[in-house]
Amino acid sequence: MQILLAPMEGIIDAPMRQLLTALGGYDACVTEFLRLSDGELPARTYHKHFPELARGSRTASGTPVILQLLGSDPELLAVSAIRAVELGAARIDLNFGCPSRFVNRKAGGAALLKEPQLMAQIVSTVREALPKEIPVSAKMRLGYDSPDNAVDIALAGAAFITVHARTRADGYRAPAHWEWLRPINDALKIPVIANGDINSVDDWRRCQETSGCRHAMLGRGALMQPDLALQLRAWHEGREIAAMQWPEIRHLLPRLLEHYAPNTRGLSARIKQWLGILRLRHTGADAAFSQIRSMRDMNSVLATLVG
Repeated sequence: MQILLAPMEGIIDAPMRQLLTALGGYDACVTEFLRLSDGELPARTYHKHFPELARGSRTASGTPVILQLLGSDPELLAVSAIRAVELGAARIDLNFGCPSRFVNRKAGGAALLKEPQLMAQIVSTVREALPKEIPVSAKMRLGYDSPDNAVDIALAGAAFITVHARTRADGYRAPAHWEWLRPINDALKIPVIANGDINSVDDWRRCQETSGCRHAMLGRGALMQPDLALQLRAWHEGREIAAMQWPEIRHLLPRLLEHYAPNTRGLSARIKQWLGILRLRHTGADAAFSQIRSMRDMNSVLATLVG
């Protein structure tokens, strides 16, 4: 079983990747997408977006990090992937799943689900441009507004694909349609990574039974229950471990400060955002969120959380 940490724009960034992978259980994590639309990007942009480049494309705990690129120009994506590899990227992922209207208006992300031939061209162009030892994967959804062509859209040319079990039209509305992952998983010989609404061990058990997928990508569930990857790993191995409870989780939040230092700009908002997701599972997080929601001073936020 492979367990990946999903990219979530604005919250699962490099500091959060470092914090969550340090807890253990992940085989790899994926960066937030690097958007390519108006030409090649300078090296500093890659390093700012993907600081793990300086550490051999791994988090501080040694978890491999995969660079995700988003765009619609096969040649630009290929040139950018080459540049990323020259800078130290060890794996490349291509985004065909982002449902953002802004991104889709620019013919990126999930908008490409309407153009499966272009998707395939992008994958093959990037694949051919890179050394064979550099894996090229892709993330997609079931379709743009319908899952009827999900199998045809699936990219057999990739090393593996992650499929968010919703269409672009679904957005993030529950439930995820795990049943539509099965025909994709059955049709492809490459690994299919299930994504969407995997927020507990029981969710994963049901997803696996429904989809036939043997691998998972965690996003919101990883934020909701920070040790979820460890729990899934234990379940897969026939073990059971006690889930982290709020008193333990509470002390993870200030640790973000260590990973953001010396630049803590926006950290207060980031912690509030994380608490907003934690409160879906932990009543203590709901109380903490209520305490700090009007605070602007980072020291006051941390003092409240630690105290």
